[in-house]
Amino acid sequence: MNSAIDTVLTAETPEGISISIRPAGFAVRAMAFLIDALIRVVILFGCASLFSMGRRVGMGLFLVSAFVLNWLYPVLFEMSAAAATPGKRVMGLYVLMANGLPITPAGCLIRNLLRVVDMLPLLYGFAIVSILLRRDSRRLGDLAAGTVVAYRHEVELAGKLGEGVPMPPPIPLSMSQQLALTAFAWRVDRLTPARAEEIASYAAALAPPRPAPAESPALTGRLIGIARWLHGDRPAAPGSAQPIEPDALPQ
Repeated sequence: MNSAIDTVLTAETPEGISISIRPAGFAVRAMAFLIDALIRVVILFGCASLFSMGRRVGMGLFLVSAFVLNWLYPVLFEMSAAAATPGKRVMGLYVLMANGLPITPAGCLIRNLLRVVDMLPLLYGFAIVSILLRRDSRRLGDLAAGTVVAYRHEVELAGKLGEGVPMPPPIPLSMSQQLALTAFAWRVDRLTPARAEEIASYAAALAPPRPAPAESPALTGRLIGIARWLHGDRPAAPGSAQPIEPDALPQ
């Protein structure tokens, strides 16, 4: 169950935000499957005891319960807010679309209905081979549904400004402009470079000119540099800039 053997994938949302996905490998998925299987067996034994006195009616109810438990158990749990069955939750996993978005009802149904194929030829043989051979550890049902089983990461607040050389703004900035630049620099690490540069182009008038393209940073870097200056950062090299009082912004 060593997660170090798993591969980190990067998905890009339509908004241009990069999302890192760490697919779960065979060992941890097998443990989650066994936990879910144990839960279902316990429930089936309970149903068998409950319906044992009903003879034919009881047998019919038991078969219906077995069908619902086998096919709807994963669907109901994966469509919940946790997007995971109890076994997956215990192992720290969840199901999402391969593009990084939350799992859709269609994706959930397809991946679970195609368990019929993954079960073949015996004991989920096709599923095991697919998971072991693919770097994203997706079984056939996942490929058809466009889903992936991944490790659940705790959501962390942005911890620091983007990397850039502090530089003073070329023009006086209003408080709203200062806050906008700071918010951009705070979130830039979660954007793809192309998307970051596209957003930065809307604030090009706030950045200092770029006289030497080979030496000065791109527009994104210059805006981040202004944001770092506003937060009190100064260039490390002595004499590279005259120190001034930083603008009053919440740290």
